[in-house]
Amino acid sequence: MSTLGTILKDNWAWRKQIGRLALFELVKKSRGAVLSWSWFFIKPAMYIFCFWFALDIGLRVGSGAGEAGAPPYILWLCAGLIPWFFMQDMLGAGIDVMHRYPYLVNKIKFPLSGISTIFTGATMLVQLMLMAALFVIYFACGMSFDVYLLQVPVLLLMMFIFWDIVSIMFSQLSAISKDVKNLMNAMSTPFFWLSGVIFNVKSVPVDWIQVILHFNPITFFVTSFRGAFYDKTWFWEDPTLCLGFAVVFVVTLALALFVYGKFNEEVADVL
Repeated sequence: MSTLGTILKDNWAWRKQIGRLALFELVKKSRGAVLSWSWFFIKPAMYIFCFWFALDIGLRVGSGAGEAGAPPYILWLCAGLIPWFFMQDMLGAGIDVMHRYPYLVNKIKFPLSGISTIFTGATMLVQLMLMAALFVIYFACGMSFDVYLLQVPVLLLMMFIFWDIVSIMFSQLSAISKDVKNLMNAMSTPFFWLSGVIFNVKSVPVDWIQVILHFNPITFFVTSFRGAFYDKTWFWEDPTLCLGFAVVFVVTLALALFVYGKFNEEVADVL
């Protein structure tokens, strides 16, 4: 618990620097591009269009996304893909932030947990912009504001906290060994195809596979956001899914605290 207290204290003490560096990260990403911040929308839009065209127009699976009179398939697709963009970045660059900001480790002696929070914060800012676009799509599909949308900020906060913990844990390990980064990069594609990002988890006919998916945090967030925007359900209405996420959250937090306490002092020497 002392490690958790240290992490929370460091993030609070350095909160202003973390916020400024998170904004600077976005400026750095868009610097030198004529379209600047538009690229935060263009790439996801192209990604979504390709999947929509392939699945709804080409394979005609979109017609089965819901019952007659249900919202358009594009809303179902966006509600799952947009949260995935955040998680994809966290599974990619988010687990190797120490190599991304070595000067903060070696020169400024920035708290290592805060370095992960910088990247998580910058990625969440992009996610908030994409969420705003999702709301535009939501209302363009003829949907009206309802109470189910009130859970969206809660889900965003939960997503931020969980994936920041994941980044804190894996960034330490990735700094010690590049095998961790290579492994997580290799797992990114399987995570996408096997986590329900582009299929309905509840339609899987094998019970034991559904049980495994309940312990997949990607599945939890994708399903929960779809519940808010499309299915009109609360994320806690599925107790098995919530229990699975709670177990994974606790285990991930425990492992992150262990790894942080063990390797915190070694990272600077390795880098």
